[in-house]
Amino acid sequence: MTERIYNFSAGPAILPVEVLEKAKSELLSLNGIGMSVMEISHRSKHFEPILEGATSGIRELLNIPDNYQILFLQGGASLQFSMIPLNFLPENETADYVVTGAWGKKALKEAKKCGNASVIFSIAEEGFKSVPTQDELTFSEDANYIHYTSNETIEGVEFKYDLDGSGIPVVCDMSSNILSKPIDLEKYALIYAGAQKNIGPSGVTLVIIRDDLIEKVPDAQHSMFDYRALAANNSMLNTPNTWGIYIINLVCEHLKKHGGLAEMEKKNEEKAQILYNAIDSSDGFYRGHADKAARSLMNVTFRLPSEELEKQFAAEAAAQELDGLKGHRSVGGIRASIYNAFPRKGVEALVDFMKDFAQKNG
Repeated sequence: MTERIYNFSAGPAILPVEVLEKAKSELLSLNGIGMSVMEISHRSKHFEPILEGATSGIRELLNIPDNYQILFLQGGASLQFSMIPLNFLPENETADYVVTGAWGKKALKEAKKCGNASVIFSIAEEGFKSVPTQDELTFSEDANYIHYTSNETIEGVEFKYDLDGSGIPVVCDMSSNILSKPIDLEKYALIYAGAQKNIGPSGVTLVIIRDDLIEKVPDAQHSMFDYRALAANNSMLNTPNTWGIYIINLVCEHLKKHGGLAEMEKKNEEKAQILYNAIDSSDGFYRGHADKAARSLMNVTFRLPSEELEKQFAAEAAAQELDGLKGHRSVGGIRASIYNAFPRKGVEALVDFMKDFAQKNG
């Protein structure tokens, strides 16, 4: 097998090697049944424990109370941008949106098609470099919910706290930092996340939704947009992504085996600090995008003195098996995504490359 490279991609992103090896060993025959998990019925006795394992694994890792439903859906986080207002933002009613980056903007755009999506915080004009403190947020008295993105993958800014809605339901897009640290889950009415960062492969969307919010789904809602129907059918109102759920189950087992989310947070903080220290000690050759108080542990974004040098940096890094460092096409620059499964040695290899590149080109 070709030696694995260091994959800094923002998503689909790196998966634990231990998980990939387990999946490889079962690819042709799951538990010796003579069929792949991609070939068995989602309603078979073989798939039932996989779905239950993924559900219980997520519940245990995030300490999810019994009054929350765990759903494995499709359509990515992008479909949730629409599903949430379609269910909870009728015409002429209000929801508050905190916009701290590109994905928050996209969620806002879809919400505006349904009702009054009120922007209560945005720093778009400053280039999305920070997030608000809790004290900076003032909610609409009649808001049906508050929506925010806990970690903006493109700009590399992250909330360091769980937003408190003061009684208003809080909805959060946690696509790029879920399972990276413990959270106070009871602060939230609904959490959603595309799986392809820390949870599993692309093609699955995790939704965690509180029972009282499910009860607010309109009676005439289209079935596949109806959280109530999806929960009642245990995520199998249609054929689910069986392979994706299988990998999620393995990832949950892996995380529990290696210390859970508290241990993940510790390791993620250590990895990010190594990289941010390299940026801060470069005498300005590398410039971090995010304000220090809002720096993401998952997506480290920075600039070089010129776009030409950024292109050269990404190309030379890739030649040294440091792949996926080119920033998002909408903002440019460099982005190193260092999710749970990304090894510390890979961060150290990048830092060594950064020092060498700055010495040669500074």
